[in-house]
Amino acid sequence: MASVFFSYSHKDEDLRDQLEEHLSLMKTQGFIEIWHDRRIEAGREIDDEISVNLEKADVILLLISSSFTASNYCFGKEMNRAMERHEDKSARVIPVILKPCDWHSAPFGKLLAVPKDGKAVTSWANHDEAFADIAQQVRKVISSLQTVAEPAHARPLRGISESLPEIEFQAQPAQLRTSNLRLKKEFTEFDRDQYRQDTHEFMAEFFEASLQELEARNTGIQTRFQRVDGRCFTAAVYRDGKSQAACTVRMGGFSNREITYASGENVSAGTSNEMLHVENDNQSLYLKPLGMGMFGRADKEQLSQEGASEYFWAMFIERLQ
Repeated sequence: MASVFFSYSHKDEDLRDQLEEHLSLMKTQGFIEIWHDRRIEAGREIDDEISVNLEKADVILLLISSSFTASNYCFGKEMNRAMERHEDKSARVIPVILKPCDWHSAPFGKLLAVPKDGKAVTSWANHDEAFADIAQQVRKVISSLQTVAEPAHARPLRGISESLPEIEFQAQPAQLRTSNLRLKKEFTEFDRDQYRQDTHEFMAEFFEASLQELEARNTGIQTRFQRVDGRCFTAAVYRDGKSQAACTVRMGGFSNREITYASGENVSAGTSNEMLHVENDNQSLYLKPLGMGMFGRADKEQLSQEGASEYFWAMFIERLQ
């Protein structure tokens, strides 16, 4: 059985839990055991327990986000030791890109990241598809490690043995307990309204930056972005001075609780080609399309803020493509 170590920022704990669920089949099948700092028992020395389990790991998953790279402990201590073990081939390091951030120039930037093409989990329209891809790649790595006769925990410890009590390195029986410890979360109307407002602001920044990049990359293309007010923005693309595409994205629709998309810049508040509603499951808030824009094909999707922005952008850019 291979030992899998999660190195992550506590700000990304919800995403870590989702990844652990997607790896649960391998755990049930006896291929892996998973460890992260929430496994530490009361009364244990936190740093020592992390170091011991980092040294025992066969596979080390670096859960990458801006919170991870900003953490001195994650990016400094854990990541550096993980890369040392990767270099001496005593463990395999896999970067898991959770959120878009500047990571390619980091020490782990030379490694093939997951999910596919290093596209951040939160940038996928469907997070489950991203996590499933990660699980498949981890399974391949575990299968390749099964040919190694000597497990990682049987090898001598390196680098930290002089600074830790000897007793901490003695083999300890694995703690037998469930990993299913998440409880239902409750979301208020304020939570949903705030999420909708934050999403609209995220979309405005997303469209503005995307228009700038579209113009920079394509000869003859001109773009225009305008914030009409705090609840509405417009976007437009011209080719050789001729209008090619335009849209209006605003908060408010039939019930004033949607985010709507409408083709064109000068459209009334009640006009839309698609709308997103804020909904939630027992763990998180998400955005659900009505399905008008993609002829009903996306009405069952649970979209993140990035996924919702990509969804509207695909409708907007379709005429040019």
